[in-house]
Amino acid sequence: MNDVIAVILFIGVIAYALFGGADFGAGFWDLTAGGAERGRKPRDLIDHSLGPVWEANHTWLIFCLVMIWSGFPQAFAAITTTLYIPLGLTVLGIVLRGSGFAFRKALVRTSEQRVAGAVFAASSVVTPFFLGAVAGGIASGRVPTGGYGDALSSWTNPTSMLGGILAVSVCAYLAAVFLTGQSVRRGDTELERGFRLRALGAGVASGMVALAGVFILHDDSPRLFHQLSRVGLPLLIISAVCGVAALLLLRSGRPPLVRTLAAAAIACVVAGWGVAQYPYLLGTHLTIDQAASPSATQWVLIAVSCVAAVLIAPSLVLLYTLSLRRKLG
Repeated sequence: MNDVIAVILFIGVIAYALFGGADFGAGFWDLTAGGAERGRKPRDLIDHSLGPVWEANHTWLIFCLVMIWSGFPQAFAAITTTLYIPLGLTVLGIVLRGSGFAFRKALVRTSEQRVAGAVFAASSVVTPFFLGAVAGGIASGRVPTGGYGDALSSWTNPTSMLGGILAVSVCAYLAAVFLTGQSVRRGDTELERGFRLRALGAGVASGMVALAGVFILHDDSPRLFHQLSRVGLPLLIISAVCGVAALLLLRSGRPPLVRTLAAAAIACVVAGWGVAQYPYLLGTHLTIDQAASPSATQWVLIAVSCVAAVLIAPSLVLLYTLSLRRKLG
C-alpha cells in the first residue's frame, strides 16, 4: 500500500512537471520576447494560451503537497525544516507570478503593465529553478531523516544547481513546443517559425545540461548516478528518443503528435528519477515504508485519489482540451 501511495504521489509530480512546466516555460519566453513592439505578438499568444489554465495547473502542486504530508509526514517535516529557503522562495514566486499575470491585464497605464509583466516573467524563471533545487537536495541525500539540515548547502550544492537549471530549460522547451502548436492554429507563420526555433534551441540546451549532469551526478550523487545508469536508463533512453523525435517533427504540422512526444520526454525524465530514487524518499536514508503514515491514513488517501480521478481529472481534461482548441479565453 505504501508503494501505491508513492506511485500516486509521483504521478502528481509528473503532472505538475508537465502542466506547471509548460506554464512556467511560457513565462520564460515572455521574459525573453523583446521590447514592447517586437514582443507584442508572442506575449499576446502567451496570454491567450495561459489565461484559461494557469490557475488550474497548480492543482497538481496542491495534490502533491496533500499526498506527501498525509502519506509520508516524516519526509514532509524533514523537507520543510531543511529546504525552507527555496520552498519559501518558490511560494513567493508563485504568488508574484499570479499577481503579475492578473494585474498586467487589469492595469491601464503602460508603465504599470510593464512592471506587472516583468514580475510575471521573472517569477516564471526563478520559481522552477527553486523547485529543481529542492528536487536536487532531496535526490542527493542532503535532507536528514530528522530534518533541520543545513539551510544553505542543502540546496546550493552541484546536484541542486543542476536540478534548477535543468528545470528552467525543460520548462522552456515544453512551452515552446506547445506555443508552436498554438501558432499553427492561429495560422501565424511568423510566430510559428519563431517558437519552432525557440523549441529547437531550448531542446538542444536541455540536452547539453542533461549531458553535463552525468558528470555532476557521478561526483556529487553517486548512488543516484548508479541507479539512473541502470534501472533508470531505459526511461532516459525513451526520453531522449521522444525529445529528438519531437524536435524533428516540429515542421510536420502535426502539433498533437509533437506535443505528445515532448510531454513523454519530460515525463520519462521525471519517472527515471523516481525509479532511481526507489525505495528511498530521502537520499539513501529514509525509505518509503519508514516514512509512511498508518494504514488507515493510506486507505483514506487511496479513496480520495480515486474520487479525484473520477470527479476532477475529467474536468481538467475538458479544460485543457477546450483551451488547446481555442474555445476558451
